[in-house]
Amino acid sequence: MKRVLYPLAFALVLFASAFTFVSSQNWKIAEGYSIKFSGSGANGIFKDLKGQVVFDEKNPAASKFDVTIAVSSINTGNGLKNTHAKGGKWFDASKFPTIHFVSSKVTKTATGYDAQGELEMHGVKKPFTIPFTFAKNGNGGTFTGNFDVNRVDFGIGEAGGRVDDVFKLQVSVPVTQ
Repeated sequence: MKRVLYPLAFALVLFASAFTFVSSQNWKIAEGYSIKFSGSGANGIFKDLKGQVVFDEKNPAASKFDVTIAVSSINTGNGLKNTHAKGGKWFDASKFPTIHFVSSKVTKTATGYDAQGELEMHGVKKPFTIPFTFAKNGNGGTFTGNFDVNRVDFGIGEAGGRVDDVFKLQVSVPVTQ
């Protein structure tokens, strides 16, 4: 009788394991996101964010972010500043229409998570880490991050002057399943 049960038990375990897999959660970027930047001489928001968000709180290593911001969606609250920011001396939106971040690694930290990857602005690609938190809420959640970006590192404008080299970014991105 034991000889019959062993193959049956083995088949049952094999069958059950075929349905056991790790799956990261695909999230859709929801309305109401906020991408704010601030520094002396200029502050405002970007209004157009798109991308792919794959995130699993329990398995951050399986997570991936691939997001873009349309440079033309910059809004400083001043039409003349918007035009200037999109122009050739700053972002040059006609030549470099997007800001792009793609993660290569997501890790858990003491205060949340880090998305390490490559940030591309103004045709310049640099290794970059975005610290963030994630608050799950029912079938959705919100990613929140605060970090600095040195615009001069990406060839945006010239160093010094009336505009800070380093800008503070505050990002809040609600997502749904």
